[in-house]
Amino acid sequence: MGSPSFFSPYRHGFVRVATAVPKVKLADPAANAQNILALAREAHAAGVAVVVFPELGLTGYTIDDLLQQEALLDAVEAAVATLTEASAGLAPMIVVGGPLRDGGRLYNTAIAIQGGKVLGVVPKSFLPNYREFYERRWFTPGAGVTGKTLTLAGQVVPFGTDILFRGEGVSPFTVGVEICEDVWTPTPPSTAQALAGAEILLNLSASNITIGKSETRRLLCASQSSRMIAAYVYSAAGAGESSTDLAWDGHVDIHEMGALLAETPRFSTGPAWTFADVDVQRLRQERMRVGSFGDAMALTPPSTPFRIIPFAFDAPEGDLALARPIERFPFTPSDPAKLRENCYEAYNIQVQGLARRLEASGLKTLVIGISGGLDSTQALLVAAKAMDQLGLPRTNILAYTLPGFATSDRTKSNAWALMRAMGVTAAELDIRPAATQMLKDLDHPFGRGEAVYDVTFENVQAGLRTDYLFRLANHNAALVVGTGDLSELALGWCTYGVGDHMSHYNPNCGAAKTLIQHLIRFVAHSGDVDAATTALLEDILATEISPELVPGEEVQATESFVGPYALQDFNLYYMTRYGMAPSKIAFLAWSAWHDANKGGWPVGL
Repeated sequence: MGSPSFFSPYRHGFVRVATAVPKVKLADPAANAQNILALAREAHAAGVAVVVFPELGLTGYTIDDLLQQEALLDAVEAAVATLTEASAGLAPMIVVGGPLRDGGRLYNTAIAIQGGKVLGVVPKSFLPNYREFYERRWFTPGAGVTGKTLTLAGQVVPFGTDILFRGEGVSPFTVGVEICEDVWTPTPPSTAQALAGAEILLNLSASNITIGKSETRRLLCASQSSRMIAAYVYSAAGAGESSTDLAWDGHVDIHEMGALLAETPRFSTGPAWTFADVDVQRLRQERMRVGSFGDAMALTPPSTPFRIIPFAFDAPEGDLALARPIERFPFTPSDPAKLRENCYEAYNIQVQGLARRLEASGLKTLVIGISGGLDSTQALLVAAKAMDQLGLPRTNILAYTLPGFATSDRTKSNAWALMRAMGVTAAELDIRPAATQMLKDLDHPFGRGEAVYDVTFENVQAGLRTDYLFRLANHNAALVVGTGDLSELALGWCTYGVGDHMSHYNPNCGAAKTLIQHLIRFVAHSGDVDAATTALLEDILATEISPELVPGEEVQATESFVGPYALQDFNLYYMTRYGMAPSKIAFLAWSAWHDANKGGWPVGL
């Protein structure tokens, strides 16, 4: 087969995984095999690489002593043979649950099938035998079963808890398998599997439902995926199981590094399944960055080395839409509650940082330049809160508006209104005379009266503003508070050296432009400011982003030079947080932005 299209997740290190719950027919492996195949074919059509089914899905979990009936166990082996033969025409690795015999013992197992072969069989390590569970009545624990083989579907196949499955192809991946109770224990088998290299962890489950248990399951799956820096794919028994003394909700979900990627509604009366694209490449990169993960690998080698069972997976050709949630604004999530929490934390991080810096310096005064734009507004809000936190008067903030050749009436008016609203010491220092003199000294055309507005013309203004602020700080024993944000720094949209690139302490340096906007909105609606200040902050938010350095009738729009901040911040996030390649970031950006009707938007946009 050829390689996937650029517009395919497989081209960029993703692997599509699925979790499915057929409607089970109790004690009828042949019928259950057909139900499993029906969903496996749907998964194949959707471009899935791995699909997992519930624990004991070939028989049903709730058949009690029937599990040890010879006729049933023979039927299970026949059903596995049926699945194996049918899998020859399917791409995904299919992982199903069933009881299997070996050496006079019965095991609760996960059976991995792909491409007409049984790849391997993994027994359940830990058998629950408490409260409503009594699996030791029928099964032998799989813990310690390693290095073995058994004959199944006419093939000699690996059998044991020491097996990992490795998909080979354009987007390689490694899979570990455990069963239900295994993940509820202090030492889940998936921990060792992840430390041995498995990025995708499967759990075949028959977890019954009680009030509140579904949230516990989610926490378990999310926690294991987070600590193991892995994807965790969970499938629990559902429709068709006996309700004699238990109930079943068919809970299936997919987590990656603690985040929920996909989940189906519970209590379905028929078959249900879902899939998501797992970023295996990101998982590997994150494991590489987190040194303690590598330390754990070195300190806890398995007592028996894992057997790696390879299989070929040919990713589908052609375009394939990305199947996972992608935030358009990764610095500002679309969920309102999460956005509020993030803004609360970011704002207080800024306040704490500035307050601690001022406290450590032994100084009690701040100097800041206020333009009436987003960044200086947020910096002043932070500075005012820091002074409150330190028990210092806000009048110890010396705030200056420094109008230049292109300062608009709107921004200048807003700057003055903001300084008054914050109760700081406000003043105006017109930089135009000094800038004109400097341009004359440089023999710049503007100094001779010519309308030349080049980069030197702009940087003279930016440099003078910073120069004045530093001299004012020196004169008043103060710290200069920087205002430039992370987006500007990353894009180089600042004046290097003595310019807005420099300050004594900049609370905005780790905040992207799109986050700054929401931080201001957070303060505006926090109840900490009056209605007039709220209206003022909303007007500042509505003002065109501009350096206001070049005079003219048309406002100098920053985004016409550097591109939309929304997209630049998207690129910045994935480059700095995950170190992704430009091609992958481009694919993610296209997936997130090409259709504005898909996905959520943060409040206020």
